[in-house]
Amino acid sequence: MDFDVLIVGYGPVGAALAGLLGRYGVRALVVDKALEVFTAPRAIALDNEALRILQQVGVGARDFARMPVPYVVLRSPQFGEIARIDTSKVIDGHPMLVTFFQPELERALRANVERQATVTARTGMELVQFTEEADGIRALLRSTDGTEEFVRARYLVGADGASSSVRTSIGESFDGATYVEDWLIVDALDLPNTIDHVEFICDPKRPGPHMAAPGGRTRWEFMLHPGERRDEMLKDTAISELLRPWTSPGEYRLERKAVYRFHARACAHFSKGRVFLVGDAAHITPPFVGQGLVAGLRDAANLAWKLAWVTQQRAAASILDSYDLERRPHAKKMIDLARFAGLFIMPRSRAWAWLAHGSLKVLRHLPPFKSFISDFGMKPAHAYDNGLFARGSGRLARGAWLPQGEVRDSHGTTLLSDEAFGHGFTLLCSAAAPPAIGADTARRWERLGGTTVVLHAQGSAPKPGSFEDATGAFAKLTRDEWCVVVRPDRTTLHDGPVSDAERVLRESLDLLGIRDAAAASGGLNATSF
Repeated sequence: MDFDVLIVGYGPVGAALAGLLGRYGVRALVVDKALEVFTAPRAIALDNEALRILQQVGVGARDFARMPVPYVVLRSPQFGEIARIDTSKVIDGHPMLVTFFQPELERALRANVERQATVTARTGMELVQFTEEADGIRALLRSTDGTEEFVRARYLVGADGASSSVRTSIGESFDGATYVEDWLIVDALDLPNTIDHVEFICDPKRPGPHMAAPGGRTRWEFMLHPGERRDEMLKDTAISELLRPWTSPGEYRLERKAVYRFHARACAHFSKGRVFLVGDAAHITPPFVGQGLVAGLRDAANLAWKLAWVTQQRAAASILDSYDLERRPHAKKMIDLARFAGLFIMPRSRAWAWLAHGSLKVLRHLPPFKSFISDFGMKPAHAYDNGLFARGSGRLARGAWLPQGEVRDSHGTTLLSDEAFGHGFTLLCSAAAPPAIGADTARRWERLGGTTVVLHAQGSAPKPGSFEDATGAFAKLTRDEWCVVVRPDRTTLHDGPVSDAERVLRESLDLLGIRDAAAASGGLNATSF
């Protein structure tokens, strides 16, 4: 094989996936027919989950500018402020919500890919066609000068956006709805008095969000009326009239403008054979809750480690089936949330606006709705209903993200736990010392690349090689002697008492298809599973 993985599409999701594969040591090729980063206005918001995934990719606060958002407010012309969501919190070590400049993020992601020794990136190159063979994919690529070449890879990932040619090639449907309205997106620079939060103007006449972003940017999005032509509304004179409630011509510089139509769509399957779909190639989310790019990053984090462990023969190929099983239902939940939010943000009539906004205005002051709305409790948790994790219930939610907090080593150095625990499989134990594990299970765990970490309760003095829970984020784990097996994407695979660590670890290895000592010692082949 020329490569283990071929990625088609070098946008933010494709670049994040390539960066993760590089971190895991996977031989990957990522191609994109565009020569440069796309600069038209697109995503502008990231939540704490996206920032944590970017941390795993290797892209952090020093690599691209972010502006924390203290709150999100919904305003109605009839009722004034009808809802306010508190986004000032720090969750899992990251701000709950930030705005950003997408071209800057994409450049940071690409710079990270360039640092990965096992990843090759080639722009100005498109996928012409591919065929699936018994042991991989054979793909024909064409560069901008017309040169064509064949490459082979064990797996193909379509990260090529909403008009995905990969999705079309595998005959995958793209079911859902398209909103009939066009939306004008405007980015302006250097406003003298801009806001520090996000506001949604929930006006049936002309709904739209308004927010600030790094670099002195302010964004507005305006729903266009029937009969308003794209070319006319993109003119500077039309834009200045729309911006008149906030600013006057001469007080800002128009940076970018575009007209989009929003969609709510998802594939019936996110994978077929050796082909996988991620990001907008698999699902498109209306922008009303800022989850479009975030959902694509969740795809990348979920799929990357599975491809890595399979191509490196450290886990059974059957674990790849869990990508669709886990990600598709969760992505659809986010689409449903965005569509629900759209009912309030872009009401279809004055009557509906009066009913919906009036009800929300009342509910926001009544417990338990008050905290539910303020804390954005309607957002689906980063957890899976079904997938690659042990069945049953433990002290920690299996199939859900393990919290991230600060931990302190024996030298007094404080680290974020994802960095301290490593980027592979982790057996995290609350105990005085690592648990006793049988020789056969230990060999299988070593073959998986697993590490064992001892974690002590907050206020304890960690011994060399162990950590203290510096902020109490792992109190459920440390209050008794408990252990948890964590996947590379920080999802809880299994948990149980430290006294049962051998069983917990053995059952985890079974889930990954590593069932005998031959596999553990490196004799992996198709019959090992």
